[in-house]
Amino acid sequence: MAEAALSQDELKKQVGYKAVDDYVKSGMVVGLGTGSTAYFAVERVGEKLKSGELKDIVAIPTSVRTKEQAESLDIPLVTLDTHSKLDVAIDGADEVDPDLNLVKGGGGALLREKMVEICADKFIVIVDESKLCDGLGPGFPVPVEITPFCHEHIMRTIAALPSCEGCKPVLRMGSSQNNQIDGDEIAITDNGNYIVDLHFKEAIKDAPKMAEELKNVCGVVDHGLFCGMTTAVIIAGSDGISVKE
Repeated sequence: MAEAALSQDELKKQVGYKAVDDYVKSGMVVGLGTGSTAYFAVERVGEKLKSGELKDIVAIPTSVRTKEQAESLDIPLVTLDTHSKLDVAIDGADEVDPDLNLVKGGGGALLREKMVEICADKFIVIVDESKLCDGLGPGFPVPVEITPFCHEHIMRTIAALPSCEGCKPVLRMGSSQNNQIDGDEIAITDNGNYIVDLHFKEAIKDAPKMAEELKNVCGVVDHGLFCGMTTAVIIAGSDGISVKE
């Protein structure tokens, strides 16, 4: 009898564990991502440290909640202030295009994720196959972290960018950790900023160009387009695990 299809959590666990098993070695500085898939990678680092299979690891978390999880597993933590160079960072993504450009930040940690992951020699992305797409945009809104000061002005400025044509900017409400409206208050990130989610009906034509234009808007802190950063994507699918480099 055929095995029951693996649940999404089991798929996430498979890629999270594989990323740590394949890329994390003793003595490394490791970036710990944020979200439901990265959770399993953090869990695996904790397990292997406890068993003694990994030694002398220090890790940099990308959010308050990853920091709390890592502390609960006795993973030694540092920050970029003392360790500006990482051997590897492991994190999930909300969308992955054929060029391995990403949309990240559904969970609201995009600024700290990017700050940490841009400093890593290798950036390993872990996803299930539902996150693969032909073009970024329609499948998942692009989050942009902005200053609370004059946020409506910033949203209008973003919507008027040539590369963002046709997007509908929506201010994130309630919890900053998802893009559903689940509260009456404006969502606040770990850094005290707001998030605007850009909804696209059609695929973004030039993600790197849009990344550049967004970053140049005064009042934008950073955005969830991660272009040209990915070393490898580990993908869990119905027919097993595959790797794209």
